[in-house]
Amino acid sequence: MLSYIGSGPYCYTNSLAMMLGGDSPPTAVIETLTGSPFGAQLIAGSLPLFDPYGWDPEAGLDAAIALLGWTCERSDGGTPAEALDRLRSACSHGPVLVGPVDMGLLLYQPGTPNADGGDHYVVLLAADQDAVELHDPHGHPFATLPTQAFLSAWEAKAISYIDAPFVLRAGFVRHHRLTPADALRQSLPGAERWLAGRDDLPMPPGSLGGAAAVEALADMVARGTPPSIRTLLTAFGVRVGARRLNDAATCLEELGLSHAASLAQRQARILGSLQYPLARGDDQTAAAQLRYLAPLYAQLHTAVAAALDNVI
Repeated sequence: MLSYIGSGPYCYTNSLAMMLGGDSPPTAVIETLTGSPFGAQLIAGSLPLFDPYGWDPEAGLDAAIALLGWTCERSDGGTPAEALDRLRSACSHGPVLVGPVDMGLLLYQPGTPNADGGDHYVVLLAADQDAVELHDPHGHPFATLPTQAFLSAWEAKAISYIDAPFVLRAGFVRHHRLTPADALRQSLPGAERWLAGRDDLPMPPGSLGGAAAVEALADMVARGTPPSIRTLLTAFGVRVGARRLNDAATCLEELGLSHAASLAQRQARILGSLQYPLARGDDQTAAAQLRYLAPLYAQLHTAVAAALDNVI
């Protein structure tokens, strides 16, 4: 089973790996610990994401940090001036994980400002009244930005899954030393719950999860993929979804869960194969591939659930 190594939208995973430094496990392990590979969702019946129903990066980060035996101080809210004070104080003690930020307002990125930038995570290295310095995992080490411009991006007005703006994580402390394999074993009950569906999480009306989400997306694509959805899928959704599933397959194989691993890799291959037809406008081929993908989520759930008693 060959792991993918290369560029891709792994912003919160890469940012967390930077924060953990030499104690960080591989990014494939971090991403799998977040729970992101274990599902699909169609938010409000129209926004497709290849991560579980009700999942978001904030929940994923919290899960990965805890499973790896770490804690950190998370803070948010306040006015821009108060947020800057928090940020400067935190940066005086070391790097700070910041996000979500609005990627379309990070003005060092080509093509910005852009109203469709989406959510993003970065690591702040320094901040004062005039400028900030940061590592942006989307290919921009030691990027700088005027402070007021950064605050506009950090306010994240267009990001719906946070309750308050100006989220940062600092003060990372390791309390337990776990091997990557131990952390992955402890994450399996969470993976099973994501694959089963989480009806306890608030979602917009019309939202769907798992196979139902993928089937509904297939119907949408078969009718003719809306331009905004085509851009989302080809620039982000397919790329990150296929990589997540391939990483999960690698991690499941390392735990000796060969059947679950083979299912996750099959999902990764089907999802990755969507890039060409979607980019070229062959929507019927893409819709057919999505229909092959949909039932595999239930099969992966069955395989993970069956493995719990033997692994945990």
